[in-house]
Amino acid sequence: MAGWVNTPHHAWHKVDVQMLREKFCSMLAVMTLPKSEFESENVRRLACLEIRGGNERVAYSVELPGLIAWVCCRPIAPATRGGDLHYLSVCSQGFVSRIALADVAGHGELVSGVADTLRDLLRKHADEWDQSDVVRELNDSFLTNAAGDADYATALLLSHYSGSGEILFTNAGHLPPIWYRAESNQWTFLTDSTLYAKIPANLPIGLIAGTPYSQTAIQFGWDDLLILYTDGVTESTDDAGRVLDPKGFLELVHGVPVASASDIGQMLLARLEAFRGASPTADDETLVVLQRRQTAEGSVWPH
Repeated sequence: MAGWVNTPHHAWHKVDVQMLREKFCSMLAVMTLPKSEFESENVRRLACLEIRGGNERVAYSVELPGLIAWVCCRPIAPATRGGDLHYLSVCSQGFVSRIALADVAGHGELVSGVADTLRDLLRKHADEWDQSDVVRELNDSFLTNAAGDADYATALLLSHYSGSGEILFTNAGHLPPIWYRAESNQWTFLTDSTLYAKIPANLPIGLIAGTPYSQTAIQFGWDDLLILYTDGVTESTDDAGRVLDPKGFLELVHGVPVASASDIGQMLLARLEAFRGASPTADDETLVVLQRRQTAEGSVWPH
């Protein structure tokens, strides 16, 4: 039966970091990075109950309650829409943000169906801090509507409460996000078994009934970063045919200076191009960078 499943990934290997650094520096020398989000007038706030996203080719920054998000979605050319889906939403009171990233096997009607389901569920449950119902209904919907054993999707769902900085996340077979903890100046994979898991009051943590997936909570500190990505990124190959893989991508991230969300995203794209060399992109790829930032004191979230 089709469903949200863990998909096989290539074996990890050691990446030639020195070679990548040299290629990256040569690209960065001629690359002009955009102004930081916090200096730009182009970053707008996502309004309450507004949902932004889809599977189109886009690159933008947006402010959520307590967060700055940078998103880059690049379907494989020449397509303008692909199998990577992303959505961002804000609750009716301007406190809870939700970020969803999914990677659907296939294109066309299947992708459109999952996209509609994701968007509708985020709208339906926008005011719920607990995301168990979203995960449960998304899983049930895909199991019901997917056609054929070859169809599958992976998904990552996060909810952020600006009042405390807590993040709830559920990983349904997706690649693990990469978490930068500003307090310790460390980059690590974020998994269900993280040592930094916590138990917020009045929230069901652990296995979500009716699914094989868990809901986990962490404390997202000031200036912490999360990098979400799809397998089009980690399955990149270099000129020698070597696959980047998740561990190699983490090594690329380690070499990026800590900066704003958009600067980090742009630098990671440059590093990916440096790694690939002349090798073509083989799959849709999406990067989402989240950074916790202080919302202006006394500001009212737009409705």
